[in-house]
Amino acid sequence: MGLTPVPNDQIATIVTSLEMRTKPPLRPAPPSPLRLTHWPAPASEKYKALFRRVGEPWLWFSRLVIPEAALRRILDDARVEVYAATDRAGVELGMVELDFRVEGICELSYFALVPELTGKGHGNWLMAQALGLAWRKGVARVWLHTCTLDHPAALGFYRRHGFVACKRTVESFADPRIAGILAPDAAPHIPCLGSLRR
Repeated sequence: MGLTPVPNDQIATIVTSLEMRTKPPLRPAPPSPLRLTHWPAPASEKYKALFRRVGEPWLWFSRLVIPEAALRRILDDARVEVYAATDRAGVELGMVELDFRVEGICELSYFALVPELTGKGHGNWLMAQALGLAWRKGVARVWLHTCTLDHPAALGFYRRHGFVACKRTVESFADPRIAGILAPDAAPHIPCLGSLRR
């Protein structure tokens, strides 16, 4: 057993894939003041603004740097469903993205709430909504992935909702804070070892 050095300008994380192969019993969603709004083919900037808002604390950046044509191929595909969780005033506070592009499978590509709502029960409501939407199309498998950069409770949360870990990989990538893709103070729980752009 040994340690593998990671360059200072890189981030390494352990990614765990989890799956659900049986539709869970129908349970009423816990109460929440939030509502889920379908965003069919959302405008790129609107989508990226919400993606950044919910994902920056966990170093989400992939959809911020993807070429516009590639992003539009995803967002314009009717088999990809994007939903915003909004409060009573219509302010977007969370997102769910479901990907049905592989026959018989739904990937819960993105699932998040703004950090201010974490630990207040809204995640249970959002997951109930996401699972209801994912299983409504008669798929045989719903899956997602999380990683060690995510909220410390994320893995346990997914397992409590019926997902079973099925695969583990290691991912490394250039720290998006160094390149200026994300704010220098994003994800303060993850040390930035490289030099930040000024």
